[in-house]
Amino acid sequence: MEIVEVILKGLLAGLVGTIALTISESLEMKVTKRPPSDVPGQVGSKVAGIQPKSEQEMKRLSGWVHWIHGISLGVVYGLLSLLGMTTLANIVIFFALVWGGDVLLYKSLGIAAFPWHWKANEIMPDLLNKGVYAIVTGLTFSLLLNK
Repeated sequence: MEIVEVILKGLLAGLVGTIALTISESLEMKVTKRPPSDVPGQVGSKVAGIQPKSEQEMKRLSGWVHWIHGISLGVVYGLLSLLGMTTLANIVIFFALVWGGDVLLYKSLGIAAFPWHWKANEIMPDLLNKGVYAIVTGLTFSLLLNK
């Protein structure tokens, strides 16, 4: 498979995975009564060196970062597929890269502590929703490969 095909299929798989993540988070927030997270906006703010002037701007930035991050990480899954492992192995490794990468990013930017300092009601939704994202991204990529 050519690298351009891997990148394009990865972006599409990342889009589908991000849609699933968004649905999963919405359902989880309804059940747990958890408010939407502004962590994506905090990441975007620190990385871009901008400071949103209002809660509405932070919410908008969070949305953009959520979608850009999720879609672009699909390329990482695509690149993993080039290693010749099974879809299940790719999904497990991808989940570890996504979740672990986010944890390290949040810690390095001073947004969050390491997970062993998190409460159960903080870590469980994060694991669940990123698990949904990893599984759907991986299965979508696998389906796109077989077309």
